[in-house]
Amino acid sequence: MNQQVIFLALGICAVLLLIGAWRKKLEWLLNLLLRGVLGTVAIYFINLVLAGQGYAALVGINPATVLTCTVLGFPGLAALYGLQIFYSL
Repeated sequence: MNQQVIFLALGICAVLLLIGAWRKKLEWLLNLLLRGVLGTVAIYFINLVLAGQGYAALVGINPATVLTCTVLGFPGLAALYGLQIFYSL
């Protein structure tokens, strides 16, 4: 009887840990998705403003730039425009 209680307690603990890990993973994936979408929208609007001002430093929207914004966030977006300005000099 004592072993059954221990195994039941361990099973409940394992299930609770798995639920907690899955929830964290889902939150992490949602965060990455949100950063990717917001980075892409930011590239679009920054390009729109720069094109209206007559600047040629535009960053294209492609899988590489979206991945950069997704993984690095705002610093990645700034790095993309920094590199584009550097290459246009």
